[in-house]
Amino acid sequence: MIHRTGLAVLLLVVALVTGCGTGSAVYDLGTIVHGGVGRTADVRLTPGARFSLAVEENTSAGDRWQMADLPDVMVASFISEEYRPAAEGAGGVRYFVFNAKRPGTATVTISNCRRCTAGRTPADEQSRRASGEAIFRITVA
Repeated sequence: MIHRTGLAVLLLVVALVTGCGTGSAVYDLGTIVHGGVGRTADVRLTPGARFSLAVEENTSAGDRWQMADLPDVMVASFISEEYRPAAEGAGGVRYFVFNAKRPGTATVTISNCRRCTAGRTPADEQSRRASGEAIFRITVA
């Protein structure tokens, strides 16, 4: 009985140290590729590489980036969405984290709708100018 308890404790410690478990943040963002409204970024990777698609986000200004659809899972698998604040009130960066899988191409579109209403319609002209899509063309070779 003591042997089983010791093994269970050891497994729990290993899980905590390696970051496994519910709610754990991703600490390895891999290769970071920055994008923004109206920009297209080309991403070239090898199979097995971790990478993050990054966009600046300031929630206090009304930003909220969202990924429309997942890319082809044979090319890139989605791991998580992470937000890292820069400084209090200064916004930060939203990361969409992936692993490159097999050779191929995929496109990821991430859209921002600043100060939008429930129907994702910008509230005014300034919001319309700050809203739009960031496109990432992923090539795994």
